[in-house]
Amino acid sequence: MSDSKDNKPKPAQPVSQTLPHFSATFDPQTMSQIRRAADTGIYDIRGAGAKRKLPHFDDLLFLGASVSRYPLEGYREKCGTDVVLGTRFAKKPIYLKTPVTIAGMSFGALSGPAKEALGRGASAVGTSTTTGDGGMTPEERGHSSILVYQYLPSRYGMNPDDLRKADAIEVVIGQGAKPGGGGMLLGQKISARVAKMRCLPEGIDQRSACRHPDWTGPDDLEIKIAELREITDWEKPIYVKIGATRPYFDVALAVKSGADVVVLDGMQGGTAATQEVFIEHVGIPILAAIRPAVKALQDLGVYRNGKNSVQLIVSGGIRNGADVAKALALGADAVAIGTAALIALGDNDPRYEEEYQALGSTAGAYDDWHEGRDPAGITTQDPELAKRLDPVKAGRRLSNYLNVMTMEAQVIARACGKSHLHNLEPEDLVALTIEASAMAKVPLAGTTWIPGVTQF
Repeated sequence: MSDSKDNKPKPAQPVSQTLPHFSATFDPQTMSQIRRAADTGIYDIRGAGAKRKLPHFDDLLFLGASVSRYPLEGYREKCGTDVVLGTRFAKKPIYLKTPVTIAGMSFGALSGPAKEALGRGASAVGTSTTTGDGGMTPEERGHSSILVYQYLPSRYGMNPDDLRKADAIEVVIGQGAKPGGGGMLLGQKISARVAKMRCLPEGIDQRSACRHPDWTGPDDLEIKIAELREITDWEKPIYVKIGATRPYFDVALAVKSGADVVVLDGMQGGTAATQEVFIEHVGIPILAAIRPAVKALQDLGVYRNGKNSVQLIVSGGIRNGADVAKALALGADAVAIGTAALIALGDNDPRYEEEYQALGSTAGAYDDWHEGRDPAGITTQDPELAKRLDPVKAGRRLSNYLNVMTMEAQVIARACGKSHLHNLEPEDLVALTIEASAMAKVPLAGTTWIPGVTQF
């Protein structure tokens, strides 16, 4: 008996008809953001830095020594790590034992114990820490052997006495996470002490200006730098910090305005709080900014030119000794870390996962920094939460991390045959992607091709 039509096997449907596919443009996260905007009518604010995948130091590799280069023996041959900042005009340049510094993070964004811990950790390894917006705290000055005072558009807490107490002054023009935008500090973090230091009403959201009130261009910046030098008797190195956008021109103008040091912050750098659309869509990666900045210094004759040098500090996503070594090989004199330093102190630790979940976040997401309810006691002004952070232990953790970063960079430098971290150079690097090759201006691995520079 033959099979009926109903009993015949049916052909399998194509997989494409059985499995749903999300749009690459309207993926679940994008749709969630649209729904949130439609529900609330306000833009999203969060802390930390860009979460999108960007060209970064991972896209570069070192060419270790072999036959054509001789490596250094790690147990017998020294590899220097020291750096001097502010040799151009300052009477008292800063000497650091390691080229890894702590970026500006304010008291307000961070708790008092966190600021103390940063000072303790940096001092233990002979490097500097930075005040951030909002002024100088006694804990910070008391536990920082080298302290850089940030002079921001807000001028919160600024006074001549604190300028004189600092070891260097950093004039902040922009920040990598929000170049062209001002700072934010939500009311939850404006405690009575923060309000008094900043002359603000307690518990009210604060939004800083996006530019300094008394200048509109580089001519005014030159005047301001001269004023700061007079106030501090020309002792302190003057840094100028810029967000990475047009690095060649911005660095050149900072130099012509009289800066001793230029700080260049890429878009992977974090922030206490700002609009998410700012964090993810304004600025350029630090990998794309270093070489144009170095070119500006070279064109002006101030790149590693003895006492006339202007030093370059770069920041934005520095995580380990390899990142440090790559930044220095591309031409930086030092790096600054912010997010990594907070993680080293103990922030976003999985042991607080239940409490992060209660905040609507998770350990490692960093979405909670701006809310002021950090269970680790670091990005908060809640006195009970702040008590959870032991500044002595946290400072020891930071110093351990800084030491590891420095040793990792030394390992790489020795493998390239270099007796000092500053002897690393672009010739020691190759790129894994065409984008990284074009940005860093080093050859694509296995070739001599640099897009836009040499022919394939």
